[in-house]
Amino acid sequence: MPECDRREFFAGAALFAAAATAAILNQKEAEGGDPSFMNNVPDPVASGEELPTFKFELEKSEGKVIGKSYGKEATVKQLPISKGIAGVSMRLEPGAMRELHWHATAAEWAMVLEGNVRTTVISPDGTAETNEFVPGDVWFFPRGHGHMLECLGNESCHFILIFDNGYFSEFGTFSISDWIGHASPALLAKNFGVPASTFNTFPKEEVYFARGEVPPTTPNAPLQGVKAPALTHKYEFLSKPPHRTFPGGREWRVDSSTFPISTTVTGVVLELEPEGLRELHWHPTADEWQYVIEGDISVSMFGSHSRYRVETLHKGDVGYIPQGYGHSIENVGTKTCRILIGFNTGVYQTIDLSQWIAGNPVDVLATNFSKPAQLFERFPKSDVFIAK
Repeated sequence: MPECDRREFFAGAALFAAAATAAILNQKEAEGGDPSFMNNVPDPVASGEELPTFKFELEKSEGKVIGKSYGKEATVKQLPISKGIAGVSMRLEPGAMRELHWHATAAEWAMVLEGNVRTTVISPDGTAETNEFVPGDVWFFPRGHGHMLECLGNESCHFILIFDNGYFSEFGTFSISDWIGHASPALLAKNFGVPASTFNTFPKEEVYFARGEVPPTTPNAPLQGVKAPALTHKYEFLSKPPHRTFPGGREWRVDSSTFPISTTVTGVVLELEPEGLRELHWHPTADEWQYVIEGDISVSMFGSHSRYRVETLHKGDVGYIPQGYGHSIENVGTKTCRILIGFNTGVYQTIDLSQWIAGNPVDVLATNFSKPAQLFERFPKSDVFIAK
């Protein structure tokens, strides 16, 4: 083979090998939940002839229980379709604390449902913030930022945690007691400048839920003194008026435009009156995770190729809609329902079916559906959003 041909052959082979390697890596990243490849590699869980279940009975699950405190999670292990978002229901008894920890693979967004909570979070720039939360307040901790959560007062607290990675597990986080318990006393002594014997009675295994006295009403200052961060981790969510109100219900919404630190999670609370319907719609840029706070709802999901599935969710259940899949939420109970919804994006986007229809000329609609153009003059001229 001539030298020039040999060079071209090996150059081509190298390019082919690089492309093959990139394809394999892309496949692996897609399977691992990397959203930048989700539209290029079909998700085997959702690409079958029928849509899989998108419902999980979170509050009926066992979870981790220590004393009267518990954590129950919904990840891809419990709900295989939920690759983009994981969620946790956590309750802390008085005097209990979710010990100092961090999440290596996910940011944490949370809303308090019951009781009072105090948090302290440390940022990479060394600033720290302590906040107190009541029902309806939310927090956001960026990926990898160390924090703790503790119950305030003499009543237990309950909150829902949303993580921007479905492969995340609350029970696989990095806890301070676990780390110190496995480092050598000599190493710890050198690190902190105290005698090695200081650590003789420290826990040797992960504590997870630490239990002690009820915290003081007024928080003590950090050892370093107060160094406040540029962006707060707290947002008073439900104390504000609804984002949108309709005869059939109302919606509260918080994303990075109103809560700047929350760059990877948007939160929504949706209330629907009996027979109220959050109309058929889809989200172009995010998955949707649903937790039913109160009521009974029917959720439909459309997945192309004539695939359609309906699930009924009750209080404490979780639903999950992958990015771009059409869906609706309808109150099928006799009382007002309330749903907490999380999206793995800091910027909320949606396209509603009524909005799409209204955005087209009647002759286009007539051709598409083989119906008289006059029929579509009776359709809504603007976005419905919530119908009744």
